[in-house]
Amino acid sequence: MRSGYAISPGAFVGSFFVRVDLVVPVKSFTFAKGRLAAVLTDDERRELARACAERVVAAAGDWHVHIVCDDPDVTAWAQSLGCAVVRPDDAGLNAAVDAGRLAARSDGAEHIVIAHSDLPLVRTFTHIVAPGIITLVADRHGDGTNVIAVPATSPFRTSYGPGSFLLHRRQLEETGLDYRCIEDATLALDLDTAEDLAELKSRSAT
Repeated sequence: MRSGYAISPGAFVGSFFVRVDLVVPVKSFTFAKGRLAAVLTDDERRELARACAERVVAAAGDWHVHIVCDDPDVTAWAQSLGCAVVRPDDAGLNAAVDAGRLAARSDGAEHIVIAHSDLPLVRTFTHIVAPGIITLVADRHGDGTNVIAVPATSPFRTSYGPGSFLLHRRQLEETGLDYRCIEDATLALDLDTAEDLAELKSRSAT
């Protein structure tokens, strides 16, 4: 159970205190990780998805966390952890993120971290927050975008899907918004394929 929010949660960046919220879109645990069906049972995939999502929430520390979902089991899980639940207006990851960002901004966030729910090595997000700057963290292949930190009022729009890291960088270059890219092994591994799972086991063994 996450602690209450008696003090506005956030991060000190230099001498500045910034109110930071975390937005995490979460699919149904029951049907999660379909591409791992060849190497994991249904129960194993469900437990893996839940464990990864809980690790992502824990990495937020005392930040407000907004779980974007439309599944009753995920809703109950999120509420049991003290997270806010946001219902997406439309289908798809980008629509889910839009709904989460709106909820976080309406709740008073000054900066928003958007993270996938399947990051098994994540420890913290505080190092990617920089006032006025958008931060992108790619997956280990440099193709997808696993984590984004963005000022709450930024006009930046997410473009999740194949090649999203390049699409996001291209948008930022074209719009002139300040941004940076960070390489972080604890954020770059997400679990979509059997190869990703093997990579996790390899790192866990060292």
